[in-house]
Amino acid sequence: MTAPASARLLTVKQTAELLGIRPGTVYLWLAQRRLPRTSLGRAVRIPERAVEELIAANTAPAREDRR
Repeated sequence: MTAPASARLLTVKQTAELLGIRPGTVYLWLAQRRLPRTSLGRAVRIPERAVEELIAANTAPAREDRR
């Protein structure tokens, strides 16, 4: 049984690969509470929806051509 994409949980490594950054940066953002986390025992998981929201919130629109 697979979870819906909105409920999918990513590892720190998967999150880092998705964002093109180092896992250490993901851990830093988790410590700074820039990303939410789910703790399952000692395992840390990041909701995929939170990563998508982070990308959307930090994406600047392209400039319009002013001709």
